[in-house]
Amino acid sequence: MKRYILPVLLFSVLLSACSSHPYKQTNKFYRKQAKELVKSLSDIPPVEGYGGKTAEYQIGTTNFNLRKPNYVIIHHTAQNSCDQTLKTFVLQRTQVSAHYVVCKDGTVHHMLNDYLRAWHAGAAKWGSLTDINSTSIGIELDNNGKEPFSESQINSLISLLEKLKKNYSIPTGNFIGHADIAPRRKPDPNAFFPWKKLAEHGFGYWPDMIVEVVPPGFNSINALRIIGYDTKDSVAAIKAFKLHFVQTDLSPRLTEADKGLLYNLSKKY
Repeated sequence: MKRYILPVLLFSVLLSACSSHPYKQTNKFYRKQAKELVKSLSDIPPVEGYGGKTAEYQIGTTNFNLRKPNYVIIHHTAQNSCDQTLKTFVLQRTQVSAHYVVCKDGTVHHMLNDYLRAWHAGAAKWGSLTDINSTSIGIELDNNGKEPFSESQINSLISLLEKLKKNYSIPTGNFIGHADIAPRRKPDPNAFFPWKKLAEHGFGYWPDMIVEVVPPGFNSINALRIIGYDTKDSVAAIKAFKLHFVQTDLSPRLTEADKGLLYNLSKKY
């Protein structure tokens, strides 16, 4: 009789682990929604409903694939724990999500297929692009917005970015922060975020060590626009620029040193 006890106990433990999965039900919803999308994509476009003369029959082209993300937007969660953020992203009423969540201990949660559109950027603009969600991958870092990021967290983030850059050929300049694309609304990631370290690994640009003298007549607002900032609110754009590239001074005023950094960076874009 004893020889049956261990297998029974093992089965009970496994069954308990499966039944205690905290996101079992929301995962079912994910699969259901994904299946509905697959069904709509698999249908050949109809012949009617476009105006003009109706075509005689349906024709589906043989030359297509999925759209690829071209930007990575980095956020901090502004919440108190990774678990709290995960729960936020599975509640339908929150209407917010991200492709990845990186916890303080370096754990990476991949919450949405990279080819699908997450709801992370909100109302945003970068250059002429106004629908950031449709072209980007959103990464949330567990951080309350007032503290440094852990070494484990940043190491995991860099590994993840290496994979994303390789998989989708994302340009170096297209790794940016939420504050960069929404300067009037968002302050993330905070001033502790190591943008310089990321740039050293090829994720985003950083000013050169030797900064050239700013030429006479240099237009700072135009330079911000060249980089990608929405300068409709120039004060907000300056603050977002300094949050990313200066970090030690977040005042809404450009010093001569700031202008030197800005001039140097504008030539990289």
